[in-house]
Amino acid sequence: MDPGTFDWAKVQGYLALGINRISLGSQAFQPDLLAACGRTHQVEDIYTSVALLRRAGLDNFSLDLISGLPGQSLADWRASLEAAIALQPTHVSAYDLVIEPTTVFGKRYAAGIGPLPEDEATAQMYRLAQGLLTEAGYGHYEVSNYAQPGWQCRHNRVYWENCPYYGFGMGAASYTQGRRFARPRTRREYFAWLEDLALGQAELGEPLTPQDRLLETLMLGLRLTEGVALTQLEAAFGAAVVAQVLKTVQPFVPLGWVSLEEQRLGLTDPEGMLFSNQVLARLFEVLDGAVLERG
Repeated sequence: MDPGTFDWAKVQGYLALGINRISLGSQAFQPDLLAACGRTHQVEDIYTSVALLRRAGLDNFSLDLISGLPGQSLADWRASLEAAIALQPTHVSAYDLVIEPTTVFGKRYAAGIGPLPEDEATAQMYRLAQGLLTEAGYGHYEVSNYAQPGWQCRHNRVYWENCPYYGFGMGAASYTQGRRFARPRTRREYFAWLEDLALGQAELGEPLTPQDRLLETLMLGLRLTEGVALTQLEAAFGAAVVAQVLKTVQPFVPLGWVSLEEQRLGLTDPEGMLFSNQVLARLFEVLDGAVLERG
């Protein structure tokens, strides 16, 4: 929810629907950075929104922050983190800016080239977020997410644990019965799809292969600081697969990126999380098409 569009009527409406958690897209606590990332709300709107939530008795709220914004310094990032912590949300999401080629940002900027911070600067921002938030009592339970004890996001854990879920509405994605599919994005196509669904003729995606399930289990499970249980991995895919996974990640252990403790494979915090893409890329390179050919 954009703090700039938040008002008392909306808060009451959400409560009437039974909603018990709100996520505010704060992004930054500096007016120039909000403008740089195209946000329409002002810094004071963040404080007003939090006050409205508390007035309604809804203390379960999350604040989203973005690092790596154009012109953002480490001092800016520290100030945003400290401002967020001072508001005492139950949950904080600290995302690194991702430049997508087809977006406005993608046309204006290139990753690592000014005014965007260099890669080392964004790495320092990641480490700073982990340090400040954990010191403030927020558990770092997922690559970009922190929560006070007992307030992890149950909704998002469904994705990271690779559990089935339904999505409703135009463009919504679902994962059910071993299939992933997205509903059409335009209204005409969406209503036509619903008519086909009622007749049992709608496309629901191809079933995932064992290879797909293995790679998704690793990609999603390693986003969690608790990692992946090797016993569950073996039960689902076999001992040979587990042996290949362990052999593949072994070079990352002395680098301090991978941990193997209590029959769990995980990424260390914060360094392993910071370099998760390198670990996952290697797993995909080795495991894709090689281990599960016999299915």
